[in-house]
Amino acid sequence: MRIITVKIPDTYIDGIDELVRLGRYSCRSEAIRVAIRDLLKKELWFSDEELDNVNKSKQRTIRVATDNVKILKIN
Repeated sequence: MRIITVKIPDTYIDGIDELVRLGRYSCRSEAIRVAIRDLLKKELWFSDEELDNVNKSKQRTIRVATDNVKILKIN
């Protein structure tokens, strides 16, 4: 994993801290990683069925090795 620096509004940090306090996540980093993963799933990653439909239209795809998840790359 790499370390990055981001600016986050205080209200978001308060919400993340509350999730950690409630035991939903072990730390801020875990909560943020899950949130980013869920965003990427929603915005970029497709199910195998959706990807098969895209492949039929001859779009190029790549595989994300870390999670073994396919994403659509649009040029």
